Amino acid sequence: MKRNIVRYILCLLFVIPMTGCEDFLTQVNPNEISTDNYWRNLRECESGLIAVYNQLRNTGMMAVGAETNRSDLAYPGYGRPNATNEYYLQTFTDGSAAVNGKWDALYKGIFRANQVIRGLNGIEDDMITDDDVEKWHILMAEARFFRGLFHFYAHSTFNFGKIIIYDFVPEEEKEFYQPLSSSEDVKAFFRADLEYAREYLPLYRTEYKDDGTPSDPQMAGRIAKGAATSILGTSYLYEEDFDKAAKYFEEVLESGVYQLAHVSENSTSHGEFNQESILEIAYDLTYKIEESPWSPKSTKNTYAAEFSPVGGWRASLPSCWLIMAFREDAPDPTDSRNIITYMGEDPSTGEPIELNRVRDYSLRTSYSLALVDDRDLPYYNATTAQAAGFNNLETGYFRKFTNWDITENETSLNQQSGINYRLLRLADIYLMYAEALIKGGNGGDVAKAIEYINEVRYRSALILLGTAPDVNHPGSSFDGITYNAKSLMDHLMYKERPLELCLEGYAIRQIDMRRWGITKRRFEDLSKQIYHGENYEFIDQDGAVQTRWGSVLTEGPNSGFPEKNMIDFQEAATNYNERMHSYFPIPNSETTANPNL
Repeated sequence: MKRNIVRYILCLLFVIPMTGCEDFLTQVNPNEISTDNYWRNLRECESGLIAVYNQLRNTGMMAVGAETNRSDLAYPGYGRPNATNEYYLQTFTDGSAAVNGKWDALYKGIFRANQVIRGLNGIEDDMITDDDVEKWHILMAEARFFRGLFHFYAHSTFNFGKIIIYDFVPEEEKEFYQPLSSSEDVKAFFRADLEYAREYLPLYRTEYKDDGTPSDPQMAGRIAKGAATSILGTSYLYEEDFDKAAKYFEEVLESGVYQLAHVSENSTSHGEFNQESILEIAYDLTYKIEESPWSPKSTKNTYAAEFSPVGGWRASLPSCWLIMAFREDAPDPTDSRNIITYMGEDPSTGEPIELNRVRDYSLRTSYSLALVDDRDLPYYNATTAQAAGFNNLETGYFRKFTNWDITENETSLNQQSGINYRLLRLADIYLMYAEALIKGGNGGDVAKAIEYINEVRYRSALILLGTAPDVNHPGSSFDGITYNAKSLMDHLMYKERPLELCLEGYAIRQIDMRRWGITKRRFEDLSKQIYHGENYEFIDQDGAVQTRWGSVLTEGPNSGFPEKNMIDFQEAATNYNERMHSYFPIPNSETTANPNL
């Protein structure tokens, strides 16, 4: 990390966006950041803060592909049954690219935040007016939020939480070589930052229009109090302090700032920074078009190309169990949102007539995955069967974070995407709060937990949980099951959270599995499940009947063609070792450079 930070110092002046900076850049020594010539006022500190926000865009920080493949959500792309992906196989090491890239991205973010914090501390005595003092506190709260967030992410990812704390800007070489801190010390540190942010950040950054869009889109991306409160609650949930976690989540829920958006608005370019969004990474296809998506200056990502089969690489495919769970995610037949009207034929007269049917799959399923027999949601200006190949034992694709709604092929966008990455939204808070209620003091509160889970399900017009209608949704259908704490928690672990949140957030599924203590057993159980694909006939865009062979995932073996059977996670079930794989190790880029490790 030290070598990377040094290289970063050499170029930082050229990546901080600010008005009229060309003359400034020619006057300042490019080999150092001069606090005498920069960080002189609130405007310059706010410009520096933009660089902290920009670091969140670094896709190496999320490592979505690696984190998805090391969970139970995915099979690593085409080529069944011969997987070579080290994260899926659970054979990654301290030299693996995602391990080193994530560490590097997080600590660059910490470095940038510490620069802003130091800059603000240097001008604190110059704050005279009440407005200046207020703005100083807000900028400091933003910088400390990010410093706390990046330490929280590193704590959640590396070395069982024993990582390096940086609360200053290193200048001399020896200052880059810091020892590891205990997990408890790291938690105390990032929580102090987040509490400061919670105290001084504004409750919200923008009003919202009646259609749910932000009145001020530019301010919608700035951090507000709810983000700090939510991350604090998450940190306590992760250490199983359920009552304390619940209090933070309740504060977010009772703030009146957030509300669930339409299911279509949480994974495409439509509905970005909607009222459900708590923390979101902004991307833009139209800005810095000369930069590749892998450039640290880029405002684009490659998630669409990673997941899409239409002009993309399909580097991660939904795992078999996940596809089956989405196929079984039952839409409520009594909900008008699930009724599809189409033109049919009157059986008695042969005349055209309007007919109704229940949609093939739930709204949540259709907006999350592309399934070959989903007739109801277009896919790249066609049906899913027409647009995608469904070859090579591929029976579903991730639709989330792909440009299926705005183009006919990802190549038309040069395999780049401007879709915002949803890092934290209200539905996640509902589900974490439900978990805290189930596991909280005094035996938990299963009934209240069901209410919050059902709010998430109702948004997607799903059949609700429980035995009787509730006052919030009296016209809905219910599954008729009497849940207790164990059965409801099982539903949350194996259905609700993975289906609602797959691909989103900071390694949500991998961390969930680890903290629930189910990872090894999960891989072992899934490695015993056998699937095969059935054929699907469809009408192509020229009106001809075609077949997608083996494209409809079905449980059980293919007795006639056993080579067509699909079994996931066999290698992971054998290779996964909690001591070695539940956390990433400290990367070798750090251990080889740092004599204090």
